[in-house]
Amino acid sequence: MQAQKGNQEIDVAIVDDGPMYQAIALGFCAPIKGMPVDDIYPTARYKDDKAIGLGIVATGIMYNKKIFAEKGWPAPTSWKDLADPKFKQLVVIPPLNNTYGLHAVIEFAREGGGGEKNIDPGFKAFKDKVGPNVLVYEPSPGKMTELFQSGQAVIGVWGTGRVKSFADTGFPVGFVYPQEGAYALLASACPVAKPNTNPLAQEFINYLLTPEVQAKMGTEYGYGPVNKKAVITDDKNVPMPIGKRAADLIVVDWDTINNNRDAWNKRWTREIER
Repeated sequence: MQAQKGNQEIDVAIVDDGPMYQAIALGFCAPIKGMPVDDIYPTARYKDDKAIGLGIVATGIMYNKKIFAEKGWPAPTSWKDLADPKFKQLVVIPPLNNTYGLHAVIEFAREGGGGEKNIDPGFKAFKDKVGPNVLVYEPSPGKMTELFQSGQAVIGVWGTGRVKSFADTGFPVGFVYPQEGAYALLASACPVAKPNTNPLAQEFINYLLTPEVQAKMGTEYGYGPVNKKAVITDDKNVPMPIGKRAADLIVVDWDTINNNRDAWNKRWTREIER
């Protein structure tokens, strides 16, 4: 969108909530018209309706249920489990420039008395406690599943949508909402602001918000629906972000994050992924 500034070819942008906040701030998104606002959960809406969440994903802990059972290990319950010495070189986490990795760093920053406005405790925790257990900071979903399938990794940080897709292949992967709280990620859409916009852009976004499509995305992708009228059943392998689980998800301060993210990414490369 930055590259096409002034001559946008894209009609609808679908990205995660972090980049979406940036897109809105840069003026790339137009208000959504005709949205069934009374049917949409407030947590899915953006300021001035310039974007909308299409589905709720929870960031938490995934683990190999088969290996845990063989080792006699209890299922993880806490973010702190990622720092357990028994998982040395068995943990896989996406890097900081990935939302799942970002959520993990923010959680450990909060555990250390900081948070989005003081990320230092998060870096310290990753350097001293979590980092020694990490096999690799892996951004690729394909590589993430390969590391689990090969047994090189047995526990990690990922989202319900990704874990559900993995579980649907028959792999014995489990997902845990940590006791400290799981984090909310919104797969989001916005109609791109440009002259002579295609009216189908607005129609397409509203179509994605219909109860029927919302239920389908929940069943196929593991998204918690943002439309209150969508009827969806929980998944037998991966507990979906619905009901109280969705209501309890932690929402991060994206304004603070986006103001600091470039500096954090450089620091991450310098201090953690050297």
